[in-house]
Amino acid sequence: MTLSFWKPGTLGPGSTLDRVEEGDASVISAPPTDSRERLPIFKHRQKLLYCVENYGVSIVVGQTGCGKTTQLPQFLLEAGWAGNGRVIACTQPRRVAATSVAARVAQEVGTSLGEEVGYTIRFEDVSSKERTRILYLTDGMLFRELLVDPLLTRIRRKRPELRIIVSSATMDANYFLDYFTSGSSSPSTEAVIISLEGRMYPVQIAYTEEPVPNFVEKAAQVVWNIHMQGGQGDILMFLPGREDIEMCLEQLAERLPSLPKSALQMDIVPLYAGLSTDEQLRAFSATEKGRRKVVVSTNIAEASVTIEGIRYVIDCGLVKIRVYNPSSGVSSLVVVPASKASASQRAGRAGRTSNGGIDDLMKFEWISAPPAETILKAYDTLCLSGLVTDANVLTPVGSKVAECPLEHNIAKMLFASKEFNCGEEDVFIIPDGAAGALAELERRKFTAEEGDHLTLLNAYNAFVRYGQSLSWCKSHALSFRAMSRAVSIRSQLKKYMHRFQLPIKSCEGDAKRLRQCLVSGYWRHSAKWMPDGTYLSVHGNKKLNVHPTSVLFTRKPRGSWVIYHDIEETKQLQIRVLTEIEPEWLLDYGYKYALPH
Repeated sequence: MTLSFWKPGTLGPGSTLDRVEEGDASVISAPPTDSRERLPIFKHRQKLLYCVENYGVSIVVGQTGCGKTTQLPQFLLEAGWAGNGRVIACTQPRRVAATSVAARVAQEVGTSLGEEVGYTIRFEDVSSKERTRILYLTDGMLFRELLVDPLLTRIRRKRPELRIIVSSATMDANYFLDYFTSGSSSPSTEAVIISLEGRMYPVQIAYTEEPVPNFVEKAAQVVWNIHMQGGQGDILMFLPGREDIEMCLEQLAERLPSLPKSALQMDIVPLYAGLSTDEQLRAFSATEKGRRKVVVSTNIAEASVTIEGIRYVIDCGLVKIRVYNPSSGVSSLVVVPASKASASQRAGRAGRTSNGGIDDLMKFEWISAPPAETILKAYDTLCLSGLVTDANVLTPVGSKVAECPLEHNIAKMLFASKEFNCGEEDVFIIPDGAAGALAELERRKFTAEEGDHLTLLNAYNAFVRYGQSLSWCKSHALSFRAMSRAVSIRSQLKKYMHRFQLPIKSCEGDAKRLRQCLVSGYWRHSAKWMPDGTYLSVHGNKKLNVHPTSVLFTRKPRGSWVIYHDIEETKQLQIRVLTEIEPEWLLDYGYKYALPH
């Protein structure tokens, strides 16, 4: 498949916001859009098409809300750039952005979602290879395309007919221009910067006079004050994390009984990554007459997302990010002040299979290079896992693992299932997080003494056995969304197993074989039980605590050794999803992959 692609920043009418300091609550108001033609990008249409025709790379800079994400693909479609089997592909930073924007553009084009306009995200493809001409996809899915079609690697040098559009409201355009023209034989025609002047509506910005001691409480109060002032328009609030959102929802819910009968009714909707696609799309639904929608969101709604009817944006000025320490291998979630670029994006939400051509990652032409220590750590991990050779070449199994949309250790385990005859069970442990929020009493019905992986497998098998029923999940304190997602992911992973001729056999209840297979993928995530009830990691000698949701939280493993799914730092280092193992398995089924053959 031929791909013409670019990376836009945002959509939806709005404006920029100056630096927001920690503790500030900012209120931004702007009327919603009522016509596509009013978008500022329309007056630049001919200039855009000229640049795309005559330059390999077009760098588009425009205010949030000018129409970059929604209209550029349509301009190119109408100009014939999707002819001859080509696809106009537009990368998005998050799943919710890809799905919501695709739905909006499909409506504007006048087609059903999945036909002429579609989207593809991990484990979900709503598009047609034959009919889709505008495709919205996450960055990760574009990487998948690079593996399937290696001509996309260093594409402009190998395929001059391909066009790239990089667009955002907050990027340094000259930085990208230097990158794309560096080393080009004809830099004057390789890349060009296009400035889209114009703003949809004037924006009013207000700040708190000084930082507040409790930003969640203050944000909820600001929402309530806006609501009680009357007037039309929905509200979008940005908070750092899920816990803050739930706390804010509670505070707003407590105020609802005191709402005057003459006031608009308030619909409070959360928006964060842990919600299902359907739950996330609630934030984008039209608001009923006589009601006001309040969307309380993390930075998931920061870029490339338009929520129709938003008139006010309340920004606490904070964001929760995941920080990875390559030395310790530990990731942690920290709350930090939002950057000026992020604040600008937030304000704009108102109204509106082959090896690559890369032989040495240390010499790769990054736009913004990651720390060298991070690259070396990743390379070391891949080498020890037997996926990359010392000569920087993918091993045979490494090439196959690279094609699977999974973490490398889980994919490695998938291929090892052939050796242990447990392919039927092995593919279950993929869903994000635990595959069900089990209440303690109900969880005991599924508990396996060997640990969490088999406990989750028991819950999954029971879910399938009893008809994948929502009512059954409720009666057993299981998450129907998580279980259904596990079924969907399992079905898709089976396609990869068929492709690589991996036998889908059951271990027939042989927990030993299944746990040995787990070791083949998780051998670097191993730890030994200590007398004080904690664990000591094999790699790094870190003191680890068991997450309270684990079935091994209050008891010692029989063999003193476990493997775990992941490790996270909150107030302490915690490991989640544990399974008991025998220490000799680490040598037999884990470290042997790191040894020369």
